[in-house]
Amino acid sequence: MLTSFLIAASFLTIVPYRIRNEITPQAISNSRAYYPLIGLAVGILLLIIEEACSYVFPITITAALLTATLAIVTRGLHLDGLMDIADGLFGAYKPQERLKIMKDPHVGSFATVMAILILLLKYTALLSILNLNIPGKELAILLVPCTSRWTMVLQLNLFSYIRENGLGSSFRDNSSRLASLFAAITVSVVCLLLGGPAGVILLVVLSSIALILGKVMSKMLGGLTGDCYGATNELIETVGFILAVPVITTGFLLPFTRMVTWIQTSL
Repeated sequence: MLTSFLIAASFLTIVPYRIRNEITPQAISNSRAYYPLIGLAVGILLLIIEEACSYVFPITITAALLTATLAIVTRGLHLDGLMDIADGLFGAYKPQERLKIMKDPHVGSFATVMAILILLLKYTALLSILNLNIPGKELAILLVPCTSRWTMVLQLNLFSYIRENGLGSSFRDNSSRLASLFAAITVSVVCLLLGGPAGVILLVVLSSIALILGKVMSKMLGGLTGDCYGATNELIETVGFILAVPVITTGFLLPFTRMVTWIQTSL
């Protein structure tokens, strides 16, 4: 268990971990169990940075630093996957040609435009969240990274991996069902306890969008690759922050205990 957690942490974040034990493909596959927890840790880091910056910088700079943190803490891995996907899907018409373009280390125009758009949208969404003077914005910053990492687990279980070799090749053997179940329970509990019913609704909506993305990419490529998982994380994270704005505005994004108290008081 510890080995799989360290694998997940070292793979999804920039934080280096020295793993002394032999890393087996099964251990790598089992690491998916901790993806939501790693996302939650990223959310906690964002809150710490936001709190520290609030004493020094205006909200505009704080939102920019949070956007930069999301890229830096992941080594740009997911962003790189999104850029590769953009070049591949829009740069060719046949699956094999698309896969070939995605392996090319050079950056094309589609990748550049996609990176600019996603960073701009993420920055704007975070800026909008920070500008809200309503309880719940801290919860959204915690829930969205947790949920976006879960959607990668979802795709790992429901769509086939197409490449023989690659960052995601260890996930070809989809036998880690207990690990996936643990991830599902983790993200569900986190969303319910921190966000109440609104948190669960956000989880369902973002998971549904991830399923649509997976189906579209799988149809266009003949299966999914590691780039697809990274692209999904970036897209879901961005969409999650955007959707969080109206959800927070409703006032229903509250911890489950506070939601129960509010209902009892209303009755």
